[in-house]
Amino acid sequence: MSDLGVAVVIEDDTDMRNLIGGILLEWGFEVHTASRGREGVDMVRNTSPDVVTVDVGLPDIDGLEVLRQIRQFSNAHIVMLTGRADEPYQLAALYTGADEYITKPSGRGSCGPGSLR
Repeated sequence: MSDLGVAVVIEDDTDMRNLIGGILLEWGFEVHTASRGREGVDMVRNTSPDVVTVDVGLPDIDGLEVLRQIRQFSNAHIVMLTGRADEPYQLAALYTGADEYITKPSGRGSCGPGSLR
């Protein structure tokens, strides 16, 4: 395990997935990635991560459903990282169990490893 623990990135956009994964790796996380929601839920179940990032617009199941499923078995710090900025959706994500909701695009300097502890 790396210094800060294990992170799972659930993101369907390859470039964004690689960017988020690369930043988390640089910060000291062991990183696992998934391009679909169901794959991500299974990965969280199998790796017991400390941090999970979830995109809302996944091709197979909605990010809120991914969040609901993960919360049934994991207490990982979950960050919804999405292009959706509407407040009702943000509130729904936080109510469902997200720890943070960050709207893309987000500058690299807007959060650091300290915010994920």
